[in-house]
Amino acid sequence: MCIRDRAAAAFARASGSELVLAIGGGSALDTAKLVAYLARSHEALDAIYGVGLAKGARLPLILVPTTAGTGSEVTPIAIVTTPTQEKKGVVAPRLLPDWAVLDPELTLGLPAAVTAATGIDAMVHAIEAYTSRHRKNPISDGLARQALGLLACHIRTACADGGDVEARSGMLLGSMLAGMAFANAPVAAVHALAYPVGALFHVPHGLSNALVLMGVLRFNLPEAQALYAELAPILDPDARDRPDAE
Repeated sequence: MCIRDRAAAAFARASGSELVLAIGGGSALDTAKLVAYLARSHEALDAIYGVGLAKGARLPLILVPTTAGTGSEVTPIAIVTTPTQEKKGVVAPRLLPDWAVLDPELTLGLPAAVTAATGIDAMVHAIEAYTSRHRKNPISDGLARQALGLLACHIRTACADGGDVEARSGMLLGSMLAGMAFANAPVAAVHALAYPVGALFHVPHGLSNALVLMGVLRFNLPEAQALYAELAPILDPDARDRPDAE
């Protein structure tokens, strides 16, 4: 959260704002979460970095995503870049919005490169939630599988034809479901490595995920092979007929 974002929280307090509405990508939605919280709680941002530290009140919050990737509209997480170019997060139930509005028409103008990068981010959310050892559960598993299916089905069409409303709808729903999945069974090494890559080299988050994804999958393979084998047919139906070792 940069200086102008802190100013937004101060403005919300000073103007007596009664609600925060954000329309935008993941960074805009994450900022809105913190503005809504800081405007009502009067806490310092530095005091709530981490997990479960934000326990105060916040303003009502409505989030409307314009990209299909972060799933921020349904997660209790806000990731920000500090003035020292570090990626830090605030994770707390207080950040969950009151309403999330999904309108695929708001994503129709998204360039193919951004569509691909944000879509990969959402797919990684689903993959990591499904294979996470931490808090993995049947509900997050179901959400992750459904999300991955929608994203795999629609991402190529959405990139090739940005005006395809059905594909955009599938991507937006898949992104939201993936967000719900990793809000319950969190992401792991792919995101842990992608954040510093993005912060240090200003690489878009989805692209930084893609850059480290295969390395992490190979590293995790000895322990997660069975889970990867369960996800593989969602991405490629022909994988059902292949030996697990492949």
